[in-house]
Amino acid sequence: MLKRMSAEFFGTTIMVSLGCLSIKAGWSNFMIASTFGIAVFIAILFLRNTSGAHINPAVSIAFYRTNHLEKKALVPYISAQLAGALVGAVIVGQYGFTSFNINIGIGILIEILITFLLMLGIYFIISKTDDTRIVAIWVGLVVAILAFIFGQYTGASMNPARTFGPNLISGEISSIPIYFISTIIGAVLASYCNDMFKKSREE
Repeated sequence: MLKRMSAEFFGTTIMVSLGCLSIKAGWSNFMIASTFGIAVFIAILFLRNTSGAHINPAVSIAFYRTNHLEKKALVPYISAQLAGALVGAVIVGQYGFTSFNINIGIGILIEILITFLLMLGIYFIISKTDDTRIVAIWVGLVVAILAFIFGQYTGASMNPARTFGPNLISGEISSIPIYFISTIIGAVLASYCNDMFKKSREE
């Protein structure tokens, strides 16, 4: 379990630090979104065979729901992801926190929607192939596209850990619970949809 936790820790650290560094550098929205996508690609490519490279508590919770992750691993995974996000944020400093630049109700719906789409995309690709390279490219691309389209409105978190580290370091803690709840709702909804799709295919 320690090896798997280490993979989740380092994977989340990579994602948060690289993504937030692009924000610190003042890059364009396209480049920031692409950096987050590339960081996710790197984490999955090198760590998927060790831990699955969830690097996202919402993903781990959804995977637990659909029996892709055993119960005893859920809390260790989430703990490692949050710790990795915090370290990644410390490396960068007070940059990259997520906030709502739109009506908060609409912002919450956006986070639910994009996390739902991300998680559904993950279920789709792992149902089609177990090739880590293809999974890494697909998920990284989905993250980049969603971040590019919706980043201007909510920061396109899609990930409780991605918000937790930067927001805690930046003192923007009031919105952390909102991002936690909305992203987890989106991922869990996707897990239910995956169950329905799987059941329909079996019938």
